[in-house]
Amino acid sequence: MKSYYTALLLVLSLFVSAQNKIVGTISDKENKPLSNVIVSLPEIHKETISDDKGQYIINNLPKGNLKIIFSMMGYTTEIKEITISEKETTLNISVEESSIHMDEVIVSTAFNKLQSQNVMKVEHQTLKSLQQKGTSTLIEGLATIPGVTQVSTGTSIGKPVIRGLSGNRVLVYSQGVRIENQQFGEEHGLGLNDAGVESVEVIKGPASLLYGSDALGGVLYFNPEKFAKIHELKTDFSQRMFSNTLGSATSIGLKTSTEKWKFLVRGSYSTHSDYQISNGDRVTNTRYNETDFKTGIGYSNTSFSSVLRYNFNKLDLGIPENGIAEQSTSKKTLYPSQGVNNHILSLHNNFFFKNSKLEADLGYIFNDRSEFEDSNIAVLHMKLRTFNYDLKYYFPKLGKVESIIGVQGMHQTNTNFGEELLIPNATTNDFGIFGTANYEWKKNVIQAGIRFDKRNVSTETNGVIGQEGYFEALTKSFDSFNSSLGYKTNLTDDFTLRLNFASGFRAPNLAELTSNGVHEGSNRYEIGNANLKNEQNFQTDLNLEYSSSHFELFVNGFYNRINNYIFISPNGNSIDGNDVYDYVQENAALYGGETGIHFHPHPLDWLHFTSSFETVIGKKQNGDYLPLIPANKWNNILKIDFKSKKWLEEGFATMNVESTFTQNKYSEFESKTNDYTLVNLGLGGKISLNKTVFNVNLNANNIFNKTYVSHLSRLKTDGIPNIGRNIVLGVTFAM
Repeated sequence: MKSYYTALLLVLSLFVSAQNKIVGTISDKENKPLSNVIVSLPEIHKETISDDKGQYIINNLPKGNLKIIFSMMGYTTEIKEITISEKETTLNISVEESSIHMDEVIVSTAFNKLQSQNVMKVEHQTLKSLQQKGTSTLIEGLATIPGVTQVSTGTSIGKPVIRGLSGNRVLVYSQGVRIENQQFGEEHGLGLNDAGVESVEVIKGPASLLYGSDALGGVLYFNPEKFAKIHELKTDFSQRMFSNTLGSATSIGLKTSTEKWKFLVRGSYSTHSDYQISNGDRVTNTRYNETDFKTGIGYSNTSFSSVLRYNFNKLDLGIPENGIAEQSTSKKTLYPSQGVNNHILSLHNNFFFKNSKLEADLGYIFNDRSEFEDSNIAVLHMKLRTFNYDLKYYFPKLGKVESIIGVQGMHQTNTNFGEELLIPNATTNDFGIFGTANYEWKKNVIQAGIRFDKRNVSTETNGVIGQEGYFEALTKSFDSFNSSLGYKTNLTDDFTLRLNFASGFRAPNLAELTSNGVHEGSNRYEIGNANLKNEQNFQTDLNLEYSSSHFELFVNGFYNRINNYIFISPNGNSIDGNDVYDYVQENAALYGGETGIHFHPHPLDWLHFTSSFETVIGKKQNGDYLPLIPANKWNNILKIDFKSKKWLEEGFATMNVESTFTQNKYSEFESKTNDYTLVNLGLGGKISLNKTVFNVNLNANNIFNKTYVSHLSRLKTDGIPNIGRNIVLGVTFAM
């Protein structure tokens, strides 16, 4: 028996020694070892940290080319490409101190470069930084990013707007797959919870080259939370309380990793009463409840890695219909209301070859949407099932040229079960193929690509000719060629220029093609147009950035020309007391940009001042303004960092003054919106007690209880203001 165990141990030791691994030491420029540097290989979802001697080791690696990232707050982020061809590869590295910010790896673009290396300017924000601003929902946090706003219905429903474009013109990705949740409706929110989300990346402009139709206006790319570091078991609990809505948001998670296997699970629950305006009244039936569950499992070996994730999100949303009526702090929704169940199942795979890689993403999204008028029987019930795939092959690098070829597609069915129909039963099939290449020389980068897409849509006949809810069967086909060209150069060591030209397209959605009835909350009878063409745009982007040790400056400018822009227009008739609107097309243009500074004076290393200004103007060819264009905004933040060696780290105090200007460039269906200024305060930090770490933040938003109305609020037409003062307390602890 003893000889059997000896033989078994010998076999195991041979197996372990046969594994490929990378080892090394991390130091600063003075050769001092650095501990707690995060060392990650994102392609195989592995992460570790350097020890007290600055040493690190990662086992069980595939052969071929891999990217390895070294990151630590206060130091520059380094990304290296390594070739694993031997059992042990050594990579020692030194990093420089940086007093401004950590350079981030951008996942949503083609070649996953650091932001400083990327041809396209992409906004990157961690969810931790958004939550520190005290926002109650994910979309509220996104609306603090320059160039991003939201169309809102109270505090519960928000739709992202990127540089004046929203709805099906903005594509949302989560868990690496495209989200489809009937986003054509103004009252259909984002449908994602911020718990279990690591960060968000915002592409402001056409991204049809990588993502196809519906990325005409931009992309929101949500990166899920990372797995635990190797051989780590981690649990965390977070609780946020909101004074205005008497609300709470609770989340608990657990994750662990071995050399090959990774696992995580997270459950969350949020509940809110009707929100309160500055005079003390509550806006009836703006209450909502949200349940969210996420889990993931990953596996990697010496030839491939795979991650399977699942997200279930359940929303119970009150729909405000009577304005300020019944006053209550109940969290039980009244009628009318929405019930939305959303399931996202994703499978992300990487297959490694000698000098190349195949990336395969598969997704299944099931959106079950119900609307209730006066009972628990749904008058509107739609089930949207979507299967999508995304395959990319990364060719071996030829000198300084990297190239990718990819195919993407989608099969989608919409089925109605209620007595009312907004859109008919339909089937949609997408197919796209693209190629892109990236070439670097000295301080210059050029990136170019081309793509072809085809969409087929077929619908079923429903109802009686001439009556509301009648849909005539149609079969339509849409296709488009698109391309992009980008150039990035360092004019000096501190000064960067990015110039991008890109075309994009959007096929008309089912509501625009087939509508025949009154849509919820619109108070208008909408009639679709089966003869609509593709929206086709061409956008020019210019980004200038200056960055030194204590000062940053950025200027972004864009001009977006959209041919066949789809919008609704009254035809002068009425049906059952509702004005009739037709879907029509006309050429349009949007232009504007963002500019800002970040000042970090020396020797006052604890002081930060950031200021940004954003503007967008949207016009039709006839000179009329487009609808849902956000007002100009000027945002100023003063931040103070502090710490105590004994108990507090990463302490911060912030004051935010956000000024929104008068919006007097509005469409014929809108009205002028007055200017307003909001003042927000924040305080927080990280407290370590033995092995337990607490993150605490206290925020006071709209501290002076200002009465104001956002131009993009759907309650504006009823004269209902936005939310009043809101005190938010958040506590997260991890073990």
